[in-house]
Amino acid sequence: MTTKTEKLDRLAELTTRTESTAGGSLWREALRRLRRSKMALIGAVIMAVFVVVAIVGPWIAPYDPTDQTWRDEVLVNHAQFVGPRGGNWLGLDHLGRDELSRMLVGTRQTLLVGVVSTLLGFAVGALTGGISGAALAFGGRAGRRLDTVLMRLIDMMLALPSLLLAVSVAAIMGQSLTTVMIAVGVVQIPVFARLLRGSMLAQAGADYVLAARSLGVRRRRIVLAHVLPNSLGPVIVQATLALATAIIEAAALSYLGLGNPDASQPEWGVMLAQAQRFFDAAPMMAVYPAVGIIVTSLGFTLLGEAMREALDPKLRS
Repeated sequence: MTTKTEKLDRLAELTTRTESTAGGSLWREALRRLRRSKMALIGAVIMAVFVVVAIVGPWIAPYDPTDQTWRDEVLVNHAQFVGPRGGNWLGLDHLGRDELSRMLVGTRQTLLVGVVSTLLGFAVGALTGGISGAALAFGGRAGRRLDTVLMRLIDMMLALPSLLLAVSVAAIMGQSLTTVMIAVGVVQIPVFARLLRGSMLAQAGADYVLAARSLGVRRRRIVLAHVLPNSLGPVIVQATLALATAIIEAAALSYLGLGNPDASQPEWGVMLAQAQRFFDAAPMMAVYPAVGIIVTSLGFTLLGEAMREALDPKLRS
């Protein structure tokens, strides 16, 4: 928990960092660094390809991903599977369904789960962290008490391994795609809450806040119009990293059988779980979804890390 908390607090401090460079503001300089970063470029390209495929996948898929057209050609009991060929570029799965079509259509569900769960975690976490940060910085004694209660709950959630917390939530709610979104979103809540709170506390001591308070500006206006907007930078960076985590955790829940109860609907985690039984005879059935999960998560991670390094003066070359 300490390591995770320290990383979040470190990222929260970045928005208040200033440097005496002729290039202008910290954000403008960070944008220039991102444009020159090969890591950011690779991550952005992977992310763009993933999003485009998720959007157009159902239209470019050559076959219906649930149609068992070639069922007679696959003999599971005799370990006879169909690999890549002219009409099926990635071969067939154990039920005679086209693997390429299932990979393309499954991209949309993977993106949907990742985006919705991240938005859920962001919304609830930002609300909690915003209330806590505003209460501690501007709420006096009562605000400090509220902050203590909220942060102890957040620390308890951070103390649990993320996958264990997600599995616990999914097991309580039952098997469904909505369950996966909520479970993964719950895991993201303490991260966003802690990060936004730390960023707001860092901004609360800035000169413009002191000037506004000395002019008699109401605390609510200071928080909503000044502190909060200037505190969202590191939270947005974290959202990019959270998407990678959400995709992996959603695939893990689906792999464990806690995802969509309709196994015929293509999703990378479900495809990986189904292929496990036939790994010795047809290993490529597991390789395709595994590579999709790894490469997609890598793209979001590379872009998020590049954004973090562009903001952090200690990491600049």
